Formats: sequence, structure tokens, C-alpha cells
Amino acid sequence: MDLPSVSVTALTRRAILAQMATAAALGARAQPSGGPALGPPARFSFEALKALAARLARRPYVPRTARLADTLQALDFDAIGQIRYRSEAALWRDLPGDSAVEFFHLGRYARTPVAIHVVEGGLARDLIYSKALFDIPPGGAAARLPDDLGFAGFRVMNHDGGGDWIAYLGASYFRAAAPFNQYGLSARGLAIDTASPSPEQFPSFTTFWLGHDGAGDLVVCALLDGPSVAGAYRISHRKAGASVVQEVEAALTFRRGVQRLGVAPLTSMFWYGETDRAKALDWRPQIHDSDGLAMWTGAGERIWRPLANPPRLVTNAFQDTDPRGFGLMQRDRSFADYQDDGAFYNRRPSLWVEPVGRWGAGSVQLVEIPTGSEIDDNIVAFWTPAAPADAGQRLDLRYRLYWGDEEPMPVGVARVMATREGLAGRPGQPPTPGARKFVVDFAGGRLANLDRASGVQPVVTLSHGAALAVAA
Repeated sequence: MDLPSVSVTALTRRAILAQMATAAALGARAQPSGGPALGPPARFSFEALKALAARLARRPYVPRTARLADTLQALDFDAIGQIRYRSEAALWRDLPGDSAVEFFHLGRYARTPVAIHVVEGGLARDLIYSKALFDIPPGGAAARLPDDLGFAGFRVMNHDGGGDWIAYLGASYFRAAAPFNQYGLSARGLAIDTASPSPEQFPSFTTFWLGHDGAGDLVVCALLDGPSVAGAYRISHRKAGASVVQEVEAALTFRRGVQRLGVAPLTSMFWYGETDRAKALDWRPQIHDSDGLAMWTGAGERIWRPLANPPRLVTNAFQDTDPRGFGLMQRDRSFADYQDDGAFYNRRPSLWVEPVGRWGAGSVQLVEIPTGSEIDDNIVAFWTPAAPADAGQRLDLRYRLYWGDEEPMPVGVARVMATREGLAGRPGQPPTPGARKFVVDFAGGRLANLDRASGVQPVVTLSHGAALAVAA
């Protein structure tokens, strides 16, 4: 089978997200309905892609450098916003449903092109870049770029013209807009050495193969490459009501040992919320993409950890065996709690990871990085296996990603809906010196039928300090 080998340049975390707001035939020709031209066919299968990734991992990593870096540097957020992919040139624009694919232009925040192929009947054809596929303002930096530049990534459009619902752009990042047609947090293929003594690595999807399965669902296969790992990914996409579900299968081979491996990583933003109003320098009451980490342990325990913007980098590890799921959630859906009619933080999606099969021993790790604004993705959550990732090791994984309003599995018990912190003491009386008060709001389950006289007894444990008073 004839698959290319490629490599990419690592990028910084938030910059690679700033830009985001096929018929079979022989030889190069235009796609029906005026889309990108197609290259000659090559046999393709996911099994062959896994073999390619394993071979690639046995060779030294060779990063690519961006062509025309100075010109691309001039294409900032505003300049990229003026470059439009022509909707009449979308791939699969004539297929029913939400199938049309449009492509991103390179710019300051995504400088290295990715190869993109379309797959049909076991044959893959290269989608050939052309400036004619984009509406580019005359006289600007983009107009001076060559006609063999390449694409930065792609997005899948809603059939009603209401924007896109899935986007892949930069390193191994991708995200969905479900359930409120609003982007927020992102997923990644892999995280390596996040918040560790070694510099963080950003392995990248260098090549994509786009097709459909027997049910008509979008299937994205991708080749991952980075200094420490090469891997093959197969990600299927389906809409389930207002939510989006992705089935992820990955086969990873490590070039060298990894100190901290992050599986199924999620990246989000938390500047401030009701847990720490002292950081509320902006006029809006809260600013965050997610407000908590939810976990369902292998033993069946439900855990909720509210997010924070700490004064220094903090990593928490929640030990577990065969976890049932974890995710970064946005539980506060009240517009009044954000007062933002531009960013609409109350509409940001939640993202839940459901392992498929037994993941063994390890930990859900939460990394919180200090930030002073909403432009930084300062929250990362992922699974770290207890077993080390050594050079030459092969790791196969399967999991589901649920983009939606809340956890996809019924909880059955009350959930934490808000956590507040402030001075301790009785309202209207002097505060208790040296003490803090924590107020935790629960809702759901059997709480609807209970009141203060129902005999509910809070159970409070502390890692340090002492509880002066507890009330329910």
C-alpha cells in the first residue's frame, strides 16, 4: 500500500487554536461540483496506516519547518478572518446531511501544512491545494503566497449554513460545537510531558484521510508524529440528538521513553468563577469554558473537582484502575452568571471520555496553570497509565468522546452544581479570624424530596485544617 511518510513542527497550546472561530478516478482531476482537484489513487486501510506509523517510529524524528514563515506571520487573526473558503468548492457539498467539508488557510497560528486525502472504495486520493479555492483579499500578504501552499486543517459544515460542527486545526487538536453550536474546550490526540520538568511536546496530525463508514458517518484517519511517538488514529463521528459522539481508536509506537504520557487529553480555560471571585478583574461575573472535572471511577464512585486558577502551576492525580469515565464539564448554564453575549460561556460544551476496554491502573491527572486572561488554555486533563511508556513500546487504545451538555451516563445521585468560597462566620456578624467558608450546592437525585428536617448528614473530610462547623 502506498502511504506517504511525513512529520510536523510542534506548536504552542493556545496559538494553534486562535485561527479556528470524491469520487474515485485516475490521475489529477477536479472533484465533482467544483471542489479541490484530486491526485492519483493509492490503496488505503487503517491497518496499513498502523503499520506505517510503526515504521515511522523506528526512524529519527525529522521536524518540518514552515515555508514562507515571514509572510505567514503577517496573517494574524484579523487577516485570516478575511480569507474565506468558497462554500461552492466544499468537499461532499452535494451529499445529504451535515457532510460538506471546508478547509483552513495557513497563517500565523498554523504555519505547517497537512496532507489531506479523500477515501472511497479503499482508494485514497490527495486533495490538491489551490488558491482559487479561497476568496483572498487582493493586495494583502495572502495574495502573494504560491499556489502550492497546502491546507492548515479542515472543518465539517452544518447543512443549514449555521457554521461548522467539527474542526481539526493545529498539532493534534480538534473540537466540536455540540450541543449549542458554540465552540469551547478542545480534545487532542496525545499529550506528552505536560507540566513536567521536560519541555512539553505537541505531536501533530500530519496527514488526514477523510471518508465514510457503512452507516454514512464521517471517519477521519490521521497519522500522528512527534519527537517521542508516532501513531495511527481512526476517529468516527456521529450526531446523537444535539450531541456529537466520536469513537477513537489509536495505535501508538514510542521512539523514546515519555516521562508523563497524557491519554485522551482535554484542554480548556478557567480564568475565574464563583469559587474565587477575587480574580474577577473583568466586569463579567464568571469567565470559563469549563467549571469542573467529573470522574466515574472503576469502583463506581462519582467525584467532582471544581476548577481553579491557582497562583502557581498545580497538578492533581486521582489514582484509579479501569476508570469508567472522566471529563471537563460546564455545569453552570445560566446566562446571568456570565453576562456575556459575545463569547456565550453559558453555551460552552462539556466533554466526557469513556474508555473502551480495560485501561488498567493509572490516574486521571488535572493540570491547572495560572492565567490572567481568557485567551490562555490553562486547564488540561488526561489519563496517565501507571505502566511507563518506554522506547519501542506499542500502546493500543480505544475510547469514546461525548460532546454535549453534561455527562452522557445517568448519574442517579445528586451532583455538585456550584462551589463558593469566602470569609467564614455568620452573615451579619464579624468574620471568623483565620477561617474560610465553603458552600457546595447539590441538585438532582432524591434531594428534590428532602428538606432541612429530613436528616441529611454531610460528611466532610479535610487534607489539612479542621472543620469548625458543618451544616446541610
